Amino acid sequence: MNRPFSKAVLLFTLLCLFNGCMNLKQPSRKIDYYTLEYDPPSLSVSEPLPLVLRVERFTIAPTYNTNHVVFRDKSFKRNMYVYHQWRANPADLVSYFLYRDIRQSGLCKAVLPYTSSFAASYVLDGSVDEFFEWDNDGHWQAILSLGITLMAEDEPDATKRILFQNNYHIKETCQRKNPQALAEAMSRAMAKLSKKIMEDVYGCLKTT
Repeated sequence: MNRPFSKAVLLFTLLCLFNGCMNLKQPSRKIDYYTLEYDPPSLSVSEPLPLVLRVERFTIAPTYNTNHVVFRDKSFKRNMYVYHQWRANPADLVSYFLYRDIRQSGLCKAVLPYTSSFAASYVLDGSVDEFFEWDNDGHWQAILSLGITLMAEDEPDATKRILFQNNYHIKETCQRKNPQALAEAMSRAMAKLSKKIMEDVYGCLKTT
């Protein structure tokens, strides 16, 4: 092996080792995790209804079935942030917060999560149809759409089992153009829809 060639090989090897060490020393970028955060909405209830309600785990549309924050900046496109994620799947976030809100509202004698093995009188099921950030030219919005179904647990007649089914949709403007502002706006949206759902559920069960 001639001397110039051996020097070139040695130099190339040293450069590879140097770059490898530099890459090992460089920390990976931090991922920011977000969740919903709001006070449970109040509900005017004179006394709890004498029944037990279970809140099922919601399903979610395939487009939003991810922990990554999804955003829309163009028609027919949905993109995701790499370093901005929800702490849990949006379906689990919505299921939990709705369960928490109903439980603390005093709407009925008891409210059970979907993991409970206790029997329930009625079941609240649903789907998360939209859960994303809409990037308009002037402002960003949190988009939240939920489908809700209230059912009697022990009703043998399927045509009588479903008490009501409804869709809820809301747009909440972000105060700033960043994922933190989206989490704040999505929390406000969830608080408003949660209150509306509770009012509808209470009104239905009260007359059942």
